[in-house]
Order: sequence, then structure tokens, then C-alpha cells
Amino acid sequence: MGLKKRRIKGSELIIHLCLFAGVTIVAFPFLWMILSSFKSLSDFYSFSFFPHEIDLSAYKYIFHETGFLTWYMNSIIIAAVVTLSCLIFNSLIGYTLAKYKFPGVKVIFILILSTLMIPTEMLVIPWYVMGSKVNIIDSYSGIMFPGLIEAFGVFLMRQFMLGIPDDLLDAARIDGMSEFKIWWRVAIPQVKPALSALGIITFLGNWNAYLWPVIAVSSDNMRTLPVGISLFATGDGGGIQWNTIMGMSTLAVVPMMVVFLIFQRRIVEGISLTGVKG
Repeated sequence: MGLKKRRIKGSELIIHLCLFAGVTIVAFPFLWMILSSFKSLSDFYSFSFFPHEIDLSAYKYIFHETGFLTWYMNSIIIAAVVTLSCLIFNSLIGYTLAKYKFPGVKVIFILILSTLMIPTEMLVIPWYVMGSKVNIIDSYSGIMFPGLIEAFGVFLMRQFMLGIPDDLLDAARIDGMSEFKIWWRVAIPQVKPALSALGIITFLGNWNAYLWPVIAVSSDNMRTLPVGISLFATGDGGGIQWNTIMGMSTLAVVPMMVVFLIFQRRIVEGISLTGVKG
């Protein structure tokens, strides 16, 4: 019995050591990035892990000599608006496809899913032509319109909406609720884990988006954070200053960490439920 307990403890120790090693490997680049943002440029090139002394010159340069705050605000506005749009419209479409029976509903769903097979690189030219014709290039609308409704979100919400009992919806109709109120007050509370998962995925995807924003934006005041940092890193900000780039990257991670910390329980629940929804 004692031998069995020792074996269990030994296996647990191995598991914990493996987990610790995995966390160390994942966390090391982020820790190095944060510490490097507090180094002077000469200190950075000394390749020491910890700064010899705390230097805030990189952050002073970021806030006073670059358009970082403008890029930051642009990314927040775009990510927040696109996320809100996806949560509303994807859940509405998913609810409609899951709970309403009408001719062609399956065909419509298959057509929506088929768009997932098209690489984004093949869509940027049609998006640009469309945006140019309606004169929304180099604007918030031009950056946001491709992501306001997404096929993956429709698919995810439909799968979760299928799990809502039809009797629950019928009872709400008998009570005199309108269809919109049934969606808002009955269906939405049942799929909160899926909404949280979709919200986090959408927000992070748009926060980190680079390909379409770099094509759709031509003026400095409309750049998003990834575009601004990338152009700064290639010399657009007066030369390559690695400590400043590390400072920008550190600040760019903050909203993602906040979003995850607030919704981490929901995202884990949503991911686990996604695997069992049919």
C-alpha cells in the first residue's frame, strides 16, 4: 500500500515538473520582453537577462515621440466594435438557423461554412476593391467591415443554440414574448459560455490583426497597434530601438491579459462544451 502511494506521488511529481517546464518555456519570452523594456539601448545589447538599472527612457519615448496612444486607441475601438457586432449578429443568425425551419436553411448554413475554406489572403483584394468603391478605405469602417459577421461565430452559436430545448422557447411564446425577446431573454442566457468564448476569440483576433489593417490603412492616425509597431520596428519611427519595441509590445499585451483574466472561467467552460455540442 505504501509502495503504491509512493508511486502515485512520484507520478504526480513528474507531471508537476513537466508542467513547470512547460510554463517556464512559455513564460520566458514574455518575461524577457518585459524586463528588456526597462533597459537602456546600450544595456539591451549587453544581452543580460535582468537590466543593470531600471531605465524608463523607452516608455518616455513611446508616449512622447510616437503615435502609440493613437494606435492603441484605434485597436481598442476596432476590436471592441467588431466583437460587439459579432456577438449580436452571429448569435442572431445562429439562433435563426438552429430554431427556425424554412426552405433552404441547411443550404444557407453550408454556404456560410464554405467561406471558412477561403484563405484570408484571397479575400483582401475583393475587400479592398469593395472598400474603395464605397470610399471607406483608411477609416474605421474600412478596417472593421470584413469582421463584423464571421462564419465561425455563426457556426459556434448555431451549435450551442441547438442544445436549447424547443419546449422552453414554446413556453415563452405562450407567455406572449416576441421572437426578439425570446432570443434576448431566453436563448442568450443559455449560451453564455459560448458567447464568452466567441467574444474572447474575436477580440484577440482583431487586436492582433495585421494583414488587412496594413492594406486598408495609409495614414498614421488610422494605424492599429500591430501595424504601428511593425512599421516602427522597420525604421518608420526613426530607426530600430529594440528597448522601445519591447516596451510597445509589453503595453500591447495588457488588454489581452485583462480580457482573459476577466473571462477565463467562461472561456474554459466554452471550450470544454464546444467539444460535446453536436
